[in-house]
Amino acid sequence: MSSEASLSSKWTRPDDFIKLQRLKQKKNKLAARVSNNNNNKRPDLQLDETDKSKLLEAKLAQKRKNPFAKSTDGAKKLRVDLEVSESEPVVTASSCFVRETPTRPPAAKFVLQKYDPQAFAKLFQQPQASAEDEEDADLAARQKHTAHLPVDWCLKTRARFFCPTELPAIQLKTSQLASGLTSFVRCMDPQRTESTLDISDATRFNQCTYYWQHPHLPWLTLFPRTSKENVGVVVGERERKALAEEWDYSFRGLFQLLRARQCPYFYLCANTFTVLFRAAGVGGRAESHALVTPSTRGMRQALRQEGIEFTMPLKSEATGNAQDNSFTEESTSSSLPQEAGEDVSAPAEEDEDEDEDWLESLGVDERELRRIQSSHARKQQAAEMREDFSDNSLLLIDGVECQGFFSYLLNAKSAISTVGRLAGVPPTLLSPVAFPKATMQHLVPRSKKVRLDGVDYFSVDIKGLILPTFLPSVAELLCETREMFSSTLASSINTLAFSKATQKLLESPEMPQSEGEGEDAAGQVFGEQNLSECGLLPQVVGSICRTGQHAVGLLERVCFQRGEGYAWS
Repeated sequence: MSSEASLSSKWTRPDDFIKLQRLKQKKNKLAARVSNNNNNKRPDLQLDETDKSKLLEAKLAQKRKNPFAKSTDGAKKLRVDLEVSESEPVVTASSCFVRETPTRPPAAKFVLQKYDPQAFAKLFQQPQASAEDEEDADLAARQKHTAHLPVDWCLKTRARFFCPTELPAIQLKTSQLASGLTSFVRCMDPQRTESTLDISDATRFNQCTYYWQHPHLPWLTLFPRTSKENVGVVVGERERKALAEEWDYSFRGLFQLLRARQCPYFYLCANTFTVLFRAAGVGGRAESHALVTPSTRGMRQALRQEGIEFTMPLKSEATGNAQDNSFTEESTSSSLPQEAGEDVSAPAEEDEDEDEDWLESLGVDERELRRIQSSHARKQQAAEMREDFSDNSLLLIDGVECQGFFSYLLNAKSAISTVGRLAGVPPTLLSPVAFPKATMQHLVPRSKKVRLDGVDYFSVDIKGLILPTFLPSVAELLCETREMFSSTLASSINTLAFSKATQKLLESPEMPQSEGEGEDAAGQVFGEQNLSECGLLPQVVGSICRTGQHAVGLLERVCFQRGEGYAWS
């Protein structure tokens, strides 16, 4: 045992061996460093401790230059030059021309100003702008001041209301929610009827946020129908048939309500066009009528073949005067019996025969004649298709022809698309009053505060499908309970032509106009009386039946102050 212990003590472990090696390396390096310092040391180069400390401080104080830093010398120089040029003209010695730095006016933006009781009064009492301020002149030209709020017949997608005082509450109590639903469904005005319903501002505002729609498929966006969410949606054949049957019954019932003046208006939104049906008395028309936008040459040709007469009120005269005669001749000949049609088209055929005889007398062969005729037909077709899918292609179908157009939509295969987005889904029907198979929809408002210069502004934002009667209803409520408010609106581009056409028809000399204001008021009262049971509030009915100046307008911004009226643009 003693021999084994002595042998084990002679061996060195690996860890101890590595430590010894590292210790030897450190000793060798230290010895080399000491010897090197002794060899290189000179008495004339030795520094005292004070010199070493000064050099160290100088090295630390010196800041390393950043290679990525931007030079500020040029910027400072440019800033000085700009300050000098803004303060006074700069004169150069070489040319001796006075160079002035032009000042650019700030861009006009819509911002909330600090609350001022006289702000709206100043808006209504704007002085005439001088020639130097062209922007103010353009703004004043766009703004219009009226005692009433015009009606905008295009569908809105967003509305935002601002007020320095608190707006109607969005968080409803049980009684407020129930009273708003009851008032809307029963078409009641709680303030003018004896009932136990809640008549608070929140209840009345809630009543304005409902509308009726058919069909309603929660997993699809049916307005606008071009939404990206509808991509990849497939409807089976069985579902298509069921939807078509339901829509047929709903459309029939809604049109009968319109003819009976129980519904003031409704929209039909298809994939490629939108139709606005309005009852008699609305928009200054004595009979029920329909506005279609946009239209195409194929659609107009199909209507002519069905014998449905129409006009294009927004069509420009420069492009359409030469073609209107041929259009009316074709539509008249298609709607009349054959003998009458031959009498109407006889002069045109005689002129064409004379032209052909004259060309033949000049030695033009039949092949060249056919080429000339086909070229002329192509030019006429291109001229007719020039304004397709634009606002100028809007169609007005009035009176008895509206019934024929209703039958055309029921039987037309183009009303329900078979390919693309929402294939097999019928057009969307939108109405402010109930109709068969309809589903009640609700706009969800959101309230928040906007703080500017230490002043709080209350705001209510609404997104969704907003019908034309929503804004007059809310404006009537706020006018009664608030001193002032403003609103900004966003419109659906595809429906802008409805307001343009209505405004032009009211201003058109061809429309039968009354000579005096008393007759205008009598006609408006007559229209309101006929629509007294349509389900809308009397003030709203009066606004959609108004026929005077500024009865219709495209609204983007509306301001109101009590005692001054409306300012809108």
